[in-house]
Amino acid sequence: MISGVHHIAMKCGTEEEIERVRNFYIDTLGMMICREWPDGIMIDAGNCLLEIFTNGDGVKEIGALRHIAFATDDVDGIIQRVKDAGYEVFIEPTDKEMQSNPVYPFRMAFCYGPLGEEVEFFCEK
Repeated sequence: MISGVHHIAMKCGTEEEIERVRNFYIDTLGMMICREWPDGIMIDAGNCLLEIFTNGDGVKEIGALRHIAFATDDVDGIIQRVKDAGYEVFIEPTDKEMQSNPVYPFRMAFCYGPLGEEVEFFCEK
């Protein structure tokens, strides 16, 4: 039985990439490192972990993972912090309604993370 998402793994190939990861997830978004080892770090993302491999082995390719979505009560505030840190926002904060039964209202925005990953900030209304 599945009880939730444990972690999402990403790969860094250079010291510059790991520094950008630390800057974005720790400094800009305010997450905390909960584990660190010679070839990686684990970042506490609230209800799951981000595992960042730092050994540079393997090929980074676009795969099945579309984006990472983080829950927040302040999409606009987070996006301002992301912009202030110099990251590209490609969907500005927007109110939407998923035409489901029942209708599902939310506010969301997207940016590119330090490794080119798409990051969504999501607030249920």
